[in-house]
Amino acid sequence: MTIGADFLPRLGSALVLGPLVIGAAAWGGRPFVLLCFLASLMLLREWAKMVCLPRLPGVLALGGGGLACALFALVAGPPMLILALPAGALAGALIVRGGPTMRLWAMLGVVYAGALAFSLTLLRLDPAFGLVAVIWLLAVVWTTDIAAYFCGRLIGGPKLWPRVSPNKTWSGAVGGVLFAVGAGMLTVWLAGIDSSLLAAPAAFAASACSQAGDLFESSMKRRFGVKDSGHLIPGHGGLMDRLDGLVVAAVLACLMGLVRDPASPAAGLLVW
Repeated sequence: MTIGADFLPRLGSALVLGPLVIGAAAWGGRPFVLLCFLASLMLLREWAKMVCLPRLPGVLALGGGGLACALFALVAGPPMLILALPAGALAGALIVRGGPTMRLWAMLGVVYAGALAFSLTLLRLDPAFGLVAVIWLLAVVWTTDIAAYFCGRLIGGPKLWPRVSPNKTWSGAVGGVLFAVGAGMLTVWLAGIDSSLLAAPAAFAASACSQAGDLFESSMKRRFGVKDSGHLIPGHGGLMDRLDGLVVAAVLACLMGLVRDPASPAAGLLVW
């Protein structure tokens, strides 16, 4: 097995970013919400630059303002303020020139960026299971990424979707899911949560969605002819390159938790 030249920079970035995210999640409260907001705002900026949106400052101001108001409503404010997120997405789209297609990309960018902060914050708000739910999600997504990389390199075989991502293989995808299920179940067990094996499908689904999010971003980059979403993280491009899988997996995890327990999505996700 040969290790890609970008592996060591990616490993170094992960060793820096990982403790930062876990530390903020452990602290919870305002530091975690602020980190989620800043990450989402940077995602929106990279999305807008990738699709070449005009009037970028205005889109960031309106979309970011809507996201900030929605997060405030989620944590402490009037519930109706949550509508500020779609309102910000619509307002940001209306100031964009270039026709309906560009306006649609602007709206999708705000929704995509807001989905990360909103889902993670909603999970973390649970006082009993919030921290475990976020750690579980990170363990599943990060294990998926690492295991898929090494299984793909070690086993090789047919490509998963060569037109969109020529380096990804079916062996990597399957290996990523299997190891992610193990990581998710191990996290639940270490947290002392009395959960049955029915929690395994949740990790399976989150891992599959994480890989789908990665493929979605790869298809975007091919569509707009860019190699990376940005240059923020050495060895891994922009923040969107690092969080593409987490965005989709976080949304799914939050939805699964809400379906089972609307009052406590983290508990609904973990306590089966």
